[in-house]
Amino acid sequence: MSRTNFDQLLEAGCHFGHLKRKWNPAMAPYIYMERNGIHIIDLHKTVVKIDEAADALKQIAKSGKRILFVATKKQAKQIVADKATSVNMPYVTERWPGGMLTNFPTIRKAVKKMANIDKMTADGTFSNLSKREILQISRQRAKLEKNLGSIADLNRLPAALFVIDVMKEHIAVKEANRLGIPVFGIVDTNSNPSNVDFVIPANDDASSSIETILDACCAAIVEGQEERKAEKADEAAAASQNEEDAAPARASRRRSTRARVEKAEAAPAPEVPAAEEKTAPATEEAPAAEPTEAPAEA
Repeated sequence: MSRTNFDQLLEAGCHFGHLKRKWNPAMAPYIYMERNGIHIIDLHKTVVKIDEAADALKQIAKSGKRILFVATKKQAKQIVADKATSVNMPYVTERWPGGMLTNFPTIRKAVKKMANIDKMTADGTFSNLSKREILQISRQRAKLEKNLGSIADLNRLPAALFVIDVMKEHIAVKEANRLGIPVFGIVDTNSNPSNVDFVIPANDDASSSIETILDACCAAIVEGQEERKAEKADEAAAASQNEEDAAPARASRRRSTRARVEKAEAAPAPEVPAAEEKTAPATEEAPAAEPTEAPAEA
């Protein structure tokens, strides 16, 4: 069953491309026709591509990995923020910080700095600072929150990138390609799809188009998360059942061992034969020497 249909995408305006003179020839397979100087995207192919992308996203979510959503264009910011938050995924809707993926440890340091400022606020360290220092640190905290607040819980590189307008977010796409991270992207007729692993040919300028596609993809992510929870619950139940099944066997072994010990303790100790006394052999008394008669006197 398709997650979207032709009519739904048509109503959302997903079929409108850019002007013919702005097109990228690499998008030719996804263009249906030209009308009034504007390219029309083949929505039948869009439906198929959305299903492919959604299935891949579902598997990533099922494995418990994170997907980073990227959209810095005005009409997509709020939609992406809302959808990514609803599925508990990180997102970037302000300026893409250069090197965010290729220099990830440095970005993590900036996030930790934000956490340290929060810790200072909590433990009362701020009360010992001057007003000027407090103002400077507060401004720094606000700037970090604006740029990195949405990725504060991203402790490792994401498993995939979902990009709205791959032409505008070309730096993010290049970083992901360099690290071998798969890229999902809504690609319009003026963009190059060659650097995108999962191409979704559609209008990337209309809010309704972006929202319709994200709804289908986020629904797949939720399905993956639910299946992961169900599998964990099944594993826990199986482990519990195995524990219950093994308990009688362990109890039986303990009783058997205890019975053997008790039997061994109750058995009388074997009699040890007394050692025979070694007596010295009686020695025969030598016969007393008979007195010799004295010689008679002459």
